[in-house]
Amino acid sequence: MRNFRFTTAAILALTVSAQVASAQMGTRFPSERKVIQDPVTGTELVFLTSQAGKGDHKIYQTHNQWTADGQWLVFRSERVPGEAIAANEQTGEMVQVTEGGYTGMLNVSRKEMKLYISRPHLDKKQAKQLAEYNREMAEIRARMQAEGKSFSRENMPQPKTEKPVYGMEYVAIDLEALFADSAAGKLKKAAEYETVLGVTPAEWGGGAISALDGDEKMAFFAVGKEYAASQAGDMEIYGGYGTRGMGAGPSGLAYMDLATGQCRYIRTLPFQVGHIQGNPWQGGEVIFCWETGGKAPVRMWAMNADGSDYRPLYKETEYDWITHEAVITRDEVAFAMLGHRAISEMQQAVDKTGDPENPGQETGWGYCGTREYATGLGIVNMRTRELTLAGQIPFGSGFWHVAGSADGNWVAGDDFARNLYLIDRNTHEMILLTTGHKTTAQDHPHPTFSPDGTKIEIQSAMLSEDGRSLNICIVKIPQHLLDRYNKKQ
Repeated sequence: MRNFRFTTAAILALTVSAQVASAQMGTRFPSERKVIQDPVTGTELVFLTSQAGKGDHKIYQTHNQWTADGQWLVFRSERVPGEAIAANEQTGEMVQVTEGGYTGMLNVSRKEMKLYISRPHLDKKQAKQLAEYNREMAEIRARMQAEGKSFSRENMPQPKTEKPVYGMEYVAIDLEALFADSAAGKLKKAAEYETVLGVTPAEWGGGAISALDGDEKMAFFAVGKEYAASQAGDMEIYGGYGTRGMGAGPSGLAYMDLATGQCRYIRTLPFQVGHIQGNPWQGGEVIFCWETGGKAPVRMWAMNADGSDYRPLYKETEYDWITHEAVITRDEVAFAMLGHRAISEMQQAVDKTGDPENPGQETGWGYCGTREYATGLGIVNMRTRELTLAGQIPFGSGFWHVAGSADGNWVAGDDFARNLYLIDRNTHEMILLTTGHKTTAQDHPHPTFSPDGTKIEIQSAMLSEDGRSLNICIVKIPQHLLDRYNKKQ
């Protein structure tokens, strides 16, 4: 039987009665670029998108956002449903860089003008079955959301339609050729810019691309629970944790060799794996977390691509609430040590389950995350295991998402009020960089430094009339601060 590849966009189209053709890869959109000064701090803000309701979201803050030439930023958008867009930082012009959708993380190469994506590898029958499964799952999610229930693989009801078993196709997109042809108005078919690298084993489950390793020779991905269990041997498997009952294992990690398309299983993990990162400065090293939807017994982990040196990065105490780790230099991971729970309320066992602006207040997490113990923006050295605290704001819940410059001079963090702070790692001076970046209750600015360490990308609803629609924003680090380390914008 002939095997057909159905893309994510095609799958979604099968779930609705009217099909809308997606725009062609390379389609250009007019600039929305606006440059303003933060009304409080005076920091220069460059908004690369500024329209409401376009579904703009930056790539998650653990990943590279800029193309290898430093001129374009890639982001998720619904300008063309299910597709990714790149915006030129200087001109604001936008170009569609995928066609037919993608599943998993957008991975922008630091070394070449390439974008790596994954998408389902399906025949016609599987595509129809998956479309029906997705439709039923969307209905279940909508019903759970209306009932105020959280989503986890432990409590999610299963649709009547069984999810088909399929692999994920990995694709490299030639951005240099695409941008050149788009500018010249001489676009070719999408396949001319794509190189199919391989397909993950269907029986492994999961398979969506998560992260590139530092040498960009392999791409890491999570596998399904069933296959991970089959490879667990006599490993002790952990159950759900905390008030949401999430985090139960097993799960597993694997990678695809991007040169050969061959996949290798690394190892089974006794817990549910969450955010996965490669180390951009150390080939073959993968960093990941135990995802519980809140506090984990030990959140941050790392190992080599061959499964060796499997280890926790920081063995937190029962009083620590660790979250949102990000690799910031070859040897360091930054993370938030939350101080979001009041000591008095923990003592009085007050339950705050319905506070979307300040989650994690449920007393079932235990006595942790208060400022009775150390909190702030933490940095752990992956080689020596030494911990330092860069700083902490003396109010609110503390830092929430963190980032750092590769030169080791700066770290940054957003807080629950959507402010962005910069900390000089050498002097520990803390500077309010920009404020007023409204987002939804479920989202945050999610800062990421540029490779040269002179600016930070965030997502912001500052310009949105509805106070919710996100835009892509570049925060320029003031030149007088960069002058400390002989850096230029």
